Amino acid sequence: MIEIDNVSKWYGSFQVLTDCSTTIQQGEVVVVCGPSGSGKSTLIKTVNALEPIQQGDIRVAGQSITAKGTNLPQLRAKVGMVFQNFELFPHLSVTENLTLAQTNVLGRNPTDATARGLKMLDRVGLLAHKDKFPGQLSGGQQQRVAIARALSMDPIAMLFDEPTSALDPEMVGEVLDVMVQLAQEGMTMMCVTHEMGFARKVSHRVIFMDAGRIVEDCPKDDFFGRPDARSPRAREFLSKILAH
Repeated sequence: MIEIDNVSKWYGSFQVLTDCSTTIQQGEVVVVCGPSGSGKSTLIKTVNALEPIQQGDIRVAGQSITAKGTNLPQLRAKVGMVFQNFELFPHLSVTENLTLAQTNVLGRNPTDATARGLKMLDRVGLLAHKDKFPGQLSGGQQQRVAIARALSMDPIAMLFDEPTSALDPEMVGEVLDVMVQLAQEGMTMMCVTHEMGFARKVSHRVIFMDAGRIVEDCPKDDFFGRPDARSPRAREFLSKILAH
C-alpha cells in the first residue's frame, strides 16, 4: 500500500531524513517511534507529499508521489492525515468541517457529503455535536472530529502524526479507542506516537528512528519482547520508556 524507497530530505544544508526505506502492506498498522528530532513526523508527512523529498521515491497504491503529473490533491484524498493539533477550521461548524474537502476535492454533492460526514461523526461517537464549532469541543472531541473528517474521504490508508500529544491525559483514551477500532477493522495505518501501550496492543510492526534514519523495522513482539536483539540506541530508548 505504501512504499518508501531510499528517501532523503534536507532543510537547507541539514539532512533530516537519510536513506529511509520501508513497505507497509494493506491492512497493516505500523507505529513510528523514536526520540524527539529523529525525523518521525517529517517521514510521515512525506507519504502524502506535505513534505517534499529531494531523493528517493514514495509510492501509494503503486502511484509515485514524485512523478510528473501526479495529482497531489487526489492522492492526499486517498491518504487520510490526522495532525497533532487537529487543524479544524474554527469558523466552520463540525458538519461544515466534515463536508468541505468532500465537495471541493472529491466533487461530492452537498447532500451526499453531509450524509457521509455525519455517518463518520457517528462512528467516532460525536453525532450530537454536529452543529457545534471546534472551540466548543474538548481537545479529545476535536481530534475525533479530525479523524471523522479524514474517514469521510474514504481513504485507503490513514496517517497519524502524534495525534494524542496535545491532549490532556484524560482525553487520550477516547482518541486511542477510535484508532484501535480502525486498526481492528483492517485500516492501513502509519502512526507516529509515544503511546507505547497502543503500539503493543494493535501495531503489527514498529519502526524506530534516530537522527533521520530508520534504525529498527521489526514485528512489535520482537521490538518489545527481544530488547537484547535491538540496536544500542533502541535499547536505550526502550529502557527509558519501559521502566515506568
